[in-house]
Amino acid sequence: MMNNNQNSKPVVAGAKKQCYFCYNNIDDVDYKELNVMKRFLSSFAKIVPRKRSGVCQSHQRKLSNAIKRARIMALVPFVQQ
Repeated sequence: MMNNNQNSKPVVAGAKKQCYFCYNNIDDVDYKELNVMKRFLSSFAKIVPRKRSGVCQSHQRKLSNAIKRARIMALVPFVQQ
């Protein structure tokens, strides 16, 4: 579908991403599970936003707290160079 305005972008219907933790029935996000957490970090070790990762709001909060705890414990770097 295309809008009539020249400046507007085309509207594309896409499938909504499903939360990784809800899909796998994971209730608690553990700061010691580095393989799971690295999936939600960018190449510069920044926490990926919900819109890009597809994680639900409650799990995004738990995930960000787990990543911050892992940074304090020196399991995950603060900055990747």
